Amino acid sequence: MDIVNPHCAGIDIGSRSHFVAVGQGEKDVQEFGVYADDLVSICNHLKQHNITHVAMESTGSYWQNLYVELARAGFDVTLCNGKFTKNIKGKKTDVKDARWIQKLHSIGLLTGSFLPDETTETLRTYCRQRTNWIGQSVEATHKMQKYLKLLNFRLDVVVKDVCGLTGLAIIEDICKGNLNPVELAKHRHFNCRKSEEEIAKALKGNNRKDYLFGLKQEFESYQFIQKKITECDAQINKFLRQQINTNPSKKNFPPQ
Repeated sequence: MDIVNPHCAGIDIGSRSHFVAVGQGEKDVQEFGVYADDLVSICNHLKQHNITHVAMESTGSYWQNLYVELARAGFDVTLCNGKFTKNIKGKKTDVKDARWIQKLHSIGLLTGSFLPDETTETLRTYCRQRTNWIGQSVEATHKMQKYLKLLNFRLDVVVKDVCGLTGLAIIEDICKGNLNPVELAKHRHFNCRKSEEEIAKALKGNNRKDYLFGLKQEFESYQFIQKKITECDAQINKFLRQQINTNPSKKNFPPQ
């Protein structure tokens, strides 16, 4: 096939080293480390061989720092999906992979993956972090429910949401050492369908100290996670407002 990119290189991305192929010869592949100085050395190495186009796989998250460094150095970088470069036959090695990527890119058979701009990527990072905290919040909630059932505190029967206003108020009081069902039932929110008497009946437990300890630990974790979610919300809101201030045409942001 005709050569489309005569001045191209292929890079096999690794967790501890990167293999750079500037051609198909035995001496055309060189191994580099993954430190910041190594990434600069890769750029210098490519420039010495008059490389203008670079292709590499989107392997995990190991490609990101090298991608940024190559783009900053002015190379045309193609980040391709690994499934398009895994068709090489025979025993696979890092050197063979690098050469194969270089060969495919030289004849124009590799297409780049979609990469968001920096603004979108920044917002995505904040949102993903928030999503991670939400997942941990759900896990802490399930563990609290587990300990409540082990204590025979059937809060799940008398309230719709254990982590609602009534549920959290009762759990917080239990963690402070109050195990009196009648007093705990007084935390009932006026929107709760069950009466204080029925809530009190559901809160007559075995009061085992080990289960109470576990419940307290999970409640503290839940509170910590909620704080982190709030911080993420504040950061996302701040970032969005900064972007809107730099783009005055977008004025439909909801007021605080």
